[in-house]
Amino acid sequence: MNFKMWRGGFFRMLKTISPIQSGGGLPQSKTLARGSVRRLGIRCIGVLSVLALAASVAMAAPQESRKVVPFDNGWEFLQGDPAGAEAKDFDESKWRRVELPHDWSIAGPFAATNKTGGAGAFLPSGVAWYRTHFTVPKSESARHIWIEFEGVMQNSKVWINGELLGERPYGYSSFGYDLTPYVIFGGDNIFNPGADNVIAVRCDTSAQPASRWYSGGGIYRHVRMVMVNPIHVEPEGLFVSTPEVASDKATVKIETSVTNETKEARDLTVQAALISPEGKNVATVETKFTTTNGVSTPVTQRISISKPELWNLDSPKLYRVVVKVLAGKTELDETSTTLGVRDAHFEADTGFWLNGKNFKIKGVCLHQDGGAFGVAVPISVWQDRLETLRILGVNAIRTAHNPPAPEFLDLCDRMGFLVMDEFFDCWTVGKNPYDYHLYFKDWSHRDAADAVRRDRNHPSVIIWSVGNEIHDTPKPNIAKPILAGLVEVCHTNDPTRPVTQALFRPNASGDYTNGLADLLDVVGQNYRENEILAAHNQKPWRKILGTENTHDRNQWIAMRDHAPYAGQFLWTGIDYLGESRRWPVVGHASGLLDRTGRIRPLGRERESWWQEAPMVAIARRVANDDVMPTDPGYAQEERHTQVLFSDWSPRNTAAHDEQVEVYSNCKEVELFLNGESLGKKEINTNATPRVWHVAFAPGTLKAVASNDGKVVATDELRTAGPAAAIQLETKNAKIGTSWDDVAIVRATIVDAKGIPVPRANNLISFSVTGPGVIAATDNGDNEAQPAFQNSERKAYLGQCVAYVKASKAGKIEVSAKAEGLTSKPVVITVRK
Repeated sequence: MNFKMWRGGFFRMLKTISPIQSGGGLPQSKTLARGSVRRLGIRCIGVLSVLALAASVAMAAPQESRKVVPFDNGWEFLQGDPAGAEAKDFDESKWRRVELPHDWSIAGPFAATNKTGGAGAFLPSGVAWYRTHFTVPKSESARHIWIEFEGVMQNSKVWINGELLGERPYGYSSFGYDLTPYVIFGGDNIFNPGADNVIAVRCDTSAQPASRWYSGGGIYRHVRMVMVNPIHVEPEGLFVSTPEVASDKATVKIETSVTNETKEARDLTVQAALISPEGKNVATVETKFTTTNGVSTPVTQRISISKPELWNLDSPKLYRVVVKVLAGKTELDETSTTLGVRDAHFEADTGFWLNGKNFKIKGVCLHQDGGAFGVAVPISVWQDRLETLRILGVNAIRTAHNPPAPEFLDLCDRMGFLVMDEFFDCWTVGKNPYDYHLYFKDWSHRDAADAVRRDRNHPSVIIWSVGNEIHDTPKPNIAKPILAGLVEVCHTNDPTRPVTQALFRPNASGDYTNGLADLLDVVGQNYRENEILAAHNQKPWRKILGTENTHDRNQWIAMRDHAPYAGQFLWTGIDYLGESRRWPVVGHASGLLDRTGRIRPLGRERESWWQEAPMVAIARRVANDDVMPTDPGYAQEERHTQVLFSDWSPRNTAAHDEQVEVYSNCKEVELFLNGESLGKKEINTNATPRVWHVAFAPGTLKAVASNDGKVVATDELRTAGPAAAIQLETKNAKIGTSWDDVAIVRATIVDAKGIPVPRANNLISFSVTGPGVIAATDNGDNEAQPAFQNSERKAYLGQCVAYVKASKAGKIEVSAKAEGLTSKPVVITVRK
């Protein structure tokens, strides 16, 4: 028996709990317009359990109307371009086994000679291949079968059994292909498995530079197969919205497109059930209709809810809509999607509103890389990052500058973040020789439609962005028709959300006078806050939003003090790989957080402006010339020299003054040095930090914040002695075994009293005992370093992290060692 046929959990078939998603645009004969079902959080399973499950599912097949098959395991990988690798009988026995999602480029090595250059973090590019085998029993031969890729970077081509299914140049698009005409069906059960099928994927990032940031390589998002009856809800054919929302009543609109691929007309029923956040059936509606063979029939239904549980930032309640297609009492198909009951809209004179509440969008821009994981990022890493950003008062994310992974939007739905879903960084005028401008004319409408149709059921998504700093705009006769077409694509596929564009260089001022800006539902602009305010004053009906902003205090005040200014998105929320202008810098240090999720002092200042809960934080500001490139831990970073430090351990221990900044949203702050008061300072309206010039003395610097005489927050910094120990901690003390489960273990070098040593750069070696592995390590340093997959890492600014994954239930003990330092392990429990 060929076990390769069964590997990877193919027959772990599940009735879908989310919609099969497809885009609009320009369907081709072999191609689904798109196709991506949200990830179901499915675990990897061993060969024996796969086989046992295969037999039981094969016998139960007629009872299931739709099967969604995880297809992430059992892939063979080769970095290279062998001739004939698409052929069914090609020998890949010497290739390497990988699990998807897989970013092959992040393994490195970093090198100044890599063609990606600083834009691509000096990481490698090229051609890579993936192949996997599967079999389908004869009992499924009446099915329609398609395969869905959430993202392949980039210029992908996909074959089945040597037949080319299609290609997709844009690495951020989710897409799917119809396998039905090409699948070879096998036996009826596990003991008669039958014919082998082969999927082959070629991806090509060899033409460089192709991006302005690190974009990765390979099948870096999830893959699945879907099996349906000939009559089914078409890919991306379920669209839910809430046209009427009030505290006492709401209306849910359900639009379902049913495809009939039989040879006859059929009388059918669409049954839609609304399930509450607690899992109770709120209401069920049925609509009878007749569908013609070969036609997609739209069915629109409405359900009223009394006293709805609204989706908002504090309580992101999620309903579920379950849709069944019935022929009499026989279920032909079932699919579903989550739903957030909410009203989100922009107004010209007051900005953004959610469920009748007017507030500022306090957003950050994020690229899709996850540091040490490249662009194949476990969702638990994103959850940790978003939880930290929320501490700082962040309530919104801009996906710069491309559609994100769908499970990232699922996370934003669950956590209550607003999202600007962006599509393109360029149109027909490129920013790099091999970027998307080469494909824009042929693919942009399809890519935009696919993104909208895939993401339109997410309550977190409040606005679409069709471009970032587009270089076509100096020629309005070219740019205006392009923009009008993209806006129409968005409105056609989703009439419920507005469309924006990030205007700026090279023609922002002209865009306000030549009519281009007025094609947008909401005018977005990068930087130049006074310019966008002037544009609103010129035409008060314009709705305005800061799509990209610096950390500068004046940009925050401009938004804070002007009601029409709906919000802003900082560049950036988290450091990212790429966009460097010199070797050996491989990352961009513009984040409120570094790559490991550590909060910078700049983030604490933002917290004092954006967070409502009382807070106070201390930082030292040093002059640029005091930051020495040779000083361990204080290395200068490209364009973003760090001059703020959250420590009371300066390099200079002789008598001198330190400039101390205290960030707080409280009315009064008193600063103490070794118990002696250095005075109190009141909050001011211009959002500047409270500053003291302090004669340095080793010991404890403490800030005490009060409101109306009551102490509500404190912060303190202590002078560190020599490094003595490694302190390990994790917020993920319990994890599972899925691909998305990761424990982030942070190692901090401390002195004998447990005080962090800020410039310690000891080499730390991580190890595990129990059912786990060190998946990666990182320290947040934006200069080139050993591969992230190494189990040892130098501390940077006194810290580094290890990312731990588990293979089965049990206990994992994570240890860290460094010469001359003591350490105690941390224990992680792995759930069954």
